[in-house]
Parts: sequence; structure tokens; C-alpha cells
Amino acid sequence: MAFQILLNFFIAVVWMFMSSSLTATTFIIGYLIGLILIIITRRFFKSRLYIWRLWAAIKLTLLFFKELILSNISVLLLVIRPKLDLHPMIFALPTELEQEWEITLLSSLITLTPGTIVLHVSDDQRTLYIHAIDVEDVDEAIDSIKNSFEKAILEVSRA
Repeated sequence: MAFQILLNFFIAVVWMFMSSSLTATTFIIGYLIGLILIIITRRFFKSRLYIWRLWAAIKLTLLFFKELILSNISVLLLVIRPKLDLHPMIFALPTELEQEWEITLLSSLITLTPGTIVLHVSDDQRTLYIHAIDVEDVDEAIDSIKNSFEKAILEVSRA
């Protein structure tokens, strides 16, 4: 992936020198030409194109902001109720993530979302222990995390 990015920048710089114009517009045009060339020659690369990982990272960021807004609203609605009817719970989330940065990212995304916090990661790094402020169904909460954050992280990290 890093090779593809460097190659794309190199093509953009070469385009700038060939055009005899050292402007941002020329660089962007060269970058787009490089991207098209990399897409055309994609079968020569062992890993998938970096543009798809970049797109997956953008989708993960947008997913986080969506979950952040929704959880802020749900916590606000819990707090402003006259009678607090909370169901706090600690549950174990088994994860398919293997690399340390993936697990750290998942833990951070869960903790940054209001109403949830990762309390502990097991020694084998296969289980996260999460405290949630209001959980009706544990299986639903686990499925929600696995089908949103974990799935998006896997898209970014795996080919």
C-alpha cells in the first residue's frame, strides 16, 4: 500500500515537471493521472489498491460520527427522563480482530461513544469487557458492535 501511494506521488511530481508548472492544480491533475495508471495496472500489485482502504477509512470515520451523534442523543434522552430506568451491564465482546492497533482502535471507538466504556481487554486479546449504561439485550449490543465498528475496522485492515 505504501508503495502505491509513493508511486502515485512520484507520477504527480513527474507530471508537474513535464508540464513545467509547479502549481497545486498541476499536482492534482498529475495525482489523478497517477491514480488512473495505478488502477489500470492493479493486477501487478499483490495487495489491494490503497484507494479502497482510504475509502474504507472514510466510511469508518463517518460511521463513528453517526454512532457518536446517535449515542449522544440516547444518553441525553436517558438523562432528561424524570424517572431513570437504566439497565447498566458489563458484558464480554469476543472479537475477530488480531492486530494490536485494531483492538486499540475498536476499544477507543467504543469508549469515545457516550454510554459505553471498555473496562478490560483479555490477556489473549480476543475478548473486550464493556460497560454500557443502558442495555436491554446483550446479544443485540454485541451484534451491533460487531456489525458496525468491528466490520468497518476489518474492511480497513484486511485485503
